Amino acid sequence: MLPDQAMEPQFDPIDIDESFGFGCHAGAPCFNACCRDLNQFLTPYDILRLKNGLGMTSGDFLAEYTVQHDGPESGLPMVTLRPGERGQKTCPFVTPDGCRVYEDRPSSCRAYPVARAISRNRETGGITEHFAIIREAHCKGFSEEGTRTVREWIEGQGLPVYFSMNDRLMVIISMKNQLRPGPLDLKDRLLFRTALYDLDAFRRQVIGNSLLEPLGIDAAEMDAIVSDDERLLEWGHRWVAFALFGEKGE
Repeated sequence: MLPDQAMEPQFDPIDIDESFGFGCHAGAPCFNACCRDLNQFLTPYDILRLKNGLGMTSGDFLAEYTVQHDGPESGLPMVTLRPGERGQKTCPFVTPDGCRVYEDRPSSCRAYPVARAISRNRETGGITEHFAIIREAHCKGFSEEGTRTVREWIEGQGLPVYFSMNDRLMVIISMKNQLRPGPLDLKDRLLFRTALYDLDAFRRQVIGNSLLEPLGIDAAEMDAIVSDDERLLEWGHRWVAFALFGEKGE
């Protein structure tokens, strides 16, 4: 094995009700190590939680803390966290005492060391989950006390709402790959970015331009959409599916 290959993460498949041992706390010898080699993709729900937790608008959060690029396969705008130190890969939210946005940390941080992937049945739309344990050389958490099942870990880390929201994005990416392969034009890229990542700008468009009117939303639901970020994001995914692919969805 080559030296650089030895540093690659190992993924061990695991069932949702199978147990694993792991602990992460300030006394662990590797505390904060995983926050100093940043390659952090952010989902729309990650951004919703982070910008609200920090008391920022989505536009200000995106400008200060993120970098945008196009997904190599989907061609869709993707957002990653900007490192906190120039020339370094350190998370901008890490401190000597740990994560300063811990209550609203991104889904991949919450899930670690559990990795989750999904597959979607094209005929039924049903989603199947697949799990693995990530083992990396820098992480000493597997030597710490504490055993739980994957299901218990997911619940304890507050992941169900993240998974539910993130799966909506995966459906959009699947639609894009199937129905519109290749790059989007500038207008559609902006539509995608605004509806999913820049929620405060999307809200202004919904209110000012009656943007969601083609989807037949009643007044009560519209009130919920403009007052609640999670409802707004749910309809943002529906709007993208409709505007880009002609799919109204559920």
